[in-house]
Amino acid sequence: MLHTSKGDVTVNLDAKAAPLAVNNFVFLALNHFYDGTRFHRVIEGFMAQGGDPQSADTALSDRWGTGGPGYQFANERSSLTFNRAGVLAMANAGPDTNGSQFFITFGPTEFLNGGYTIFGQVDSGMDAVNKLTRNYNNAGPIAGAQADVLNSVEIQVK
Repeated sequence: MLHTSKGDVTVNLDAKAAPLAVNNFVFLALNHFYDGTRFHRVIEGFMAQGGDPQSADTALSDRWGTGGPGYQFANERSSLTFNRAGVLAMANAGPDTNGSQFFITFGPTEFLNGGYTIFGQVDSGMDAVNKLTRNYNNAGPIAGAQADVLNSVEIQVK
């Protein structure tokens, strides 16, 4: 469960499709890594990205989107695709550079297929995702648009 400043979002993690990404996300969440970080890149009609530890500090806003946990891991391939809203995937800076950053899609984004590890799907709370402030566009950050906070991540076992 992602507890955001816009509401709660329940995601189902798919450990069979992406065991490395799920293990990484759970490990970081249990260690409160994501607490107080922001959705630093939210683009209308595309996706909401978070998970950069630097985004917890507004003084570092010029570096948001470049931080991570201090390690990287390989992309994982599966049959999952970016065919709908609410797909949860690892953000990266190229192949095999996954760390802590992740994103949630606002709709189908099939051009991303094959380039990113999909490790979950929003189960409920897509309304909260849709309320996240759009703070980025093709030209870069939108002046005056604030980044919403990811207060905490709660891991629940079914």
